[in-house]
Amino acid sequence: MGHSRFSDPKVVVALALLCCLLWGSSYPAIKTGYAWFGIARNDIPAQLVFAGWRFLGAGLILLAWAVATRRSIWGLGVVAGRQLLVLGLAQTTLQYVFFYVGLAHTTGVKGSIMNATGTFFSVLLAHWVYHNDRLSHAKLWGCVVGFAGVMVVNLGRGTLDMDFTLLGEGFVVIAALVLAAASIYGKQVSQGMDSVVMTGWQLGVGGAALLAMGWGLGGSLSGFTWGSGVLLVYLALLSSAAFSLWSILLKHNRVSQVTVFNFTVPVFGAALSALFLGEALLEWKNLLALVLVCVGIWLVTRDAPAASTTK
Repeated sequence: MGHSRFSDPKVVVALALLCCLLWGSSYPAIKTGYAWFGIARNDIPAQLVFAGWRFLGAGLILLAWAVATRRSIWGLGVVAGRQLLVLGLAQTTLQYVFFYVGLAHTTGVKGSIMNATGTFFSVLLAHWVYHNDRLSHAKLWGCVVGFAGVMVVNLGRGTLDMDFTLLGEGFVVIAALVLAAASIYGKQVSQGMDSVVMTGWQLGVGGAALLAMGWGLGGSLSGFTWGSGVLLVYLALLSSAAFSLWSILLKHNRVSQVTVFNFTVPVFGAALSALFLGEALLEWKNLLALVLVCVGIWLVTRDAPAASTTK
């Protein structure tokens, strides 16, 4: 497929939706991985080892692809090395400590909706960081509508009850905030570095740190079968493949043309979690929350760059 093809509207729609489908599929895939590897919801060390293998694998896949396409992955310099270390520890290690622990304590449907707050955090942070990316009325309303959706999905059975825990939904939201902040830093780093090489190293470094943390806390990954092994490989591949396609689309099209599809990630995540995990999606609060979050993301990304994602 020639590079000019990546500007074809039909190709953009198809590949952007494929990326969002892959990212959305990570929610039920991680939950399924917990079940197949026998990882209990309170076994944080094993959750970190599981995440570590996934992202170390994703990083190595991207770095191998960089070498195959004649990109230089060595000799980047001391400053670049320090930037990659900070980015890897923030965007991969810190984010996924919160994300993997949070997802173990909530449903895939709620996790996919709660994690969508990252788009709103990125818009709010960009307002303070970039002088040319201020909050507009559309962005402000998008954030209000989106956060209203997050409130709705956490409503309990009573009118004023909130079905929200710090270890579950709270950690997923913190992960989204960490990603939004780290992505702004990553955008600055990427100005002087190949984006594939940068992401390969930050995923690899972050994954290795997750592994070290998990092992240091006494964690291990057992229960390897063909099924669980393939699932782990799939999780690594979806991160590297989705990023690669997304970066190509961003290179050949206006950012807003591509990022507007971000609203489909929570849709795919919630629908696939309902399909594969048997979770409730058709409850009124889940459907209303999904609609509000999607409308919010659509409003804020019509004209604005959104945080890159590696779910």
